[in-house]
Amino acid sequence: MHDDLWRLPATELQRRYRDGTLAPRAVIEAVLARCDAVNARLNAVVARRDDALRAEADAAGERFARGTPLGPLDGLPLTVKDSLFTADLPTTCGTAALRDFRPAHDELAVARARAGGALIVGKTNVPEFANDGYTANPLFGATGNPWNPALTPGGSSGGAVAAVAAGIAPLAIAQDGGGSIRRPASHTGLVGLKPSLGAWPREHALPGLLLDFDCIGPVARTVADARLLFDALRGPAAADRHSLAAAQAALAVRRSTALRILYVEQLNDNPLDRQIAASCRDAVDRLARLGHEVVQGPLPLDLSLILDAWPQIGQVGLAAMFARHPTWEAQASARYREAADAGRRVPGDRVWQIVDEVQRLRRESTGLFEQHDLIVMPAAAALPWPKEEPFPPVIDGRAVGPRGHAVYTGWVNAAGLPGLALPAAPSREGLPIGIQLVGPYGGDDLLLQVGAAFEAAAPWADRRPEL
Repeated sequence: MHDDLWRLPATELQRRYRDGTLAPRAVIEAVLARCDAVNARLNAVVARRDDALRAEADAAGERFARGTPLGPLDGLPLTVKDSLFTADLPTTCGTAALRDFRPAHDELAVARARAGGALIVGKTNVPEFANDGYTANPLFGATGNPWNPALTPGGSSGGAVAAVAAGIAPLAIAQDGGGSIRRPASHTGLVGLKPSLGAWPREHALPGLLLDFDCIGPVARTVADARLLFDALRGPAAADRHSLAAAQAALAVRRSTALRILYVEQLNDNPLDRQIAASCRDAVDRLARLGHEVVQGPLPLDLSLILDAWPQIGQVGLAAMFARHPTWEAQASARYREAADAGRRVPGDRVWQIVDEVQRLRRESTGLFEQHDLIVMPAAAALPWPKEEPFPPVIDGRAVGPRGHAVYTGWVNAAGLPGLALPAAPSREGLPIGIQLVGPYGGDDLLLQVGAAFEAAAPWADRRPEL
């Protein structure tokens, strides 16, 4: 019987395909059965392609039988976030405005995955316009966290992480504009990499709402699986000039077995859940035991304007998108129309000030990594909250706004840096908690190297939600 094949990591599937002890079709039947069993409770996958998937699995099996696999992703199941273009499935981005939208092209990362033989199980749920820290929308409803389906897995990659954590697929292609991979990964006990700006090049995409902050990246249960997907889809493309810089920067990053790590427990005066603080301190102690030099202190960057301006960035982005696509605005939910109206009232000099601030942050973050090799901080400030609520209103007894849970991640996007979320010790209730490693521009491999050692010291892959 192949009932438990959905439990196998992608690296193990790859090994067994190559030695002939397992066929992709058996794995696809197992993950489809798993999706049938759990997705109704979670609402993680919102579009499927079962017939095409089975045919592609058979074709992959024939390639392995001939000894001619297309590459490291051949025959591996994965999901794609519903904010990313797929030519054979709708890309709704969770809004009625795009209910029937079928793009002509795959997003470049999706196209690379498909060309490498990856088996796309389906699309995963997002908040409307993929612009919130939880996952619910008027088309498909709310997504639940596999560790407690009444709670959110976070957002905007909530469907992606819920699918991986529940065993619907071992890999996911997700998107992170301000923490939308790392926070959901932390809420579901997974590994999530937000790559350096351009490390996965972009082409054929919806209009960006957050300047150039959006990145595409992998979600997986293990660091090895995340590295497998990241390596398979990375590399420059002429259509994305950021990708040329990312490839060059990766060659210049300092490598060492003993790194200088700065642990930043709090950003300014923003509150942090006490269980998360305790779990992160334990994780930092583990890094120190691995031989790294760890110091604790404040982040030596001024993030005040970036944190203050974050809502305006999204509002201006929505206004710009609706200016290009007025029919989308007419069908959008009221809160997004209101946000776009607010964006239209942001003065041009304020937008220019924000752009200047982003450039300053990118320059100053270069100096930061002359003093430290890595920054470590919590991945999220709050534990998962009820899935229908956009954000937790209170953290550690203090009232917070919509970004209170998200203060640790957005600055990383603005700076263009790579960030890696890793599971740490769970809460008393058994809810996942994650830490975040932040590296220099181009330092994606360094993060994955440290993450692999961190995982080896205290593996988490067997820690699964009961469902």
